[in-house]
Amino acid sequence: MTAPILFDMDGIILEGPRTAPGVYDDAADAALAELDAEPTPAQRRALRGQDTEAIRERCAELGLDPERFWKLKERYASEGTHERLRSGERGLYDDVDAIRTLADRSETPVGLVTNNRHETAKFVADFVDISFDVVRGRDPTIEGYRRRKPDPYYIEDALARLDGAVDADGARADGTGGGTGARRGLYVGDSPKDVVAGTELGLETAFVRRPHNRDIDCPPDATYELESLTDLLELALECVDERA
Repeated sequence: MTAPILFDMDGIILEGPRTAPGVYDDAADAALAELDAEPTPAQRRALRGQDTEAIRERCAELGLDPERFWKLKERYASEGTHERLRSGERGLYDDVDAIRTLADRSETPVGLVTNNRHETAKFVADFVDISFDVVRGRDPTIEGYRRRKPDPYYIEDALARLDGAVDADGARADGTGGGTGARRGLYVGDSPKDVVAGTELGLETAFVRRPHNRDIDCPPDATYELESLTDLLELALECVDERA
């Protein structure tokens, strides 16, 4: 088995760098309605945002459990995102087939690791019909949100799952909380934080150019700068052949 290739989702598979703000606005409103909360306009604005401390403070003012509110907001945000994908309101990049080609090569483990919600990551994997060996998005908790890249937590967890060090419920086989350490592999993303997270784990990184990142410099630690996933496919297949 060759070294794994892990892909970011937003900006690599899904068009655009992130979930549309309106999705979170609607999700917060739906969560507040389910909790029978009546926030002031200022409180609602804060709860629609992603500032976790502000959300904790506003929830305390309203007598809400912030973790329950957050989990509901994440659920409704996932539902809104999935509907936008089904309707075509948010599209896919036209080079995604390159990932499918890699995934079909059984000797190359392929994963999806994103700052986006885990439920959305699973939905996207099914939606694009790619057989990822591991799919990992953020946990639907405030702490899970804080563990987003550039923190390498979710990439490290995905690598541990590929190694069999973590079971389906997220428990480590050896009962410890230790990481996988530096290892071979490649993380593919569209932002500097992707490069930071991958580099911290000792992975090679590929910085893919998209319309939204044309005006920023390629991160100096990036191993590769690519114009498309098609370029990555050629590179990856060459590496696989060299390591075979």
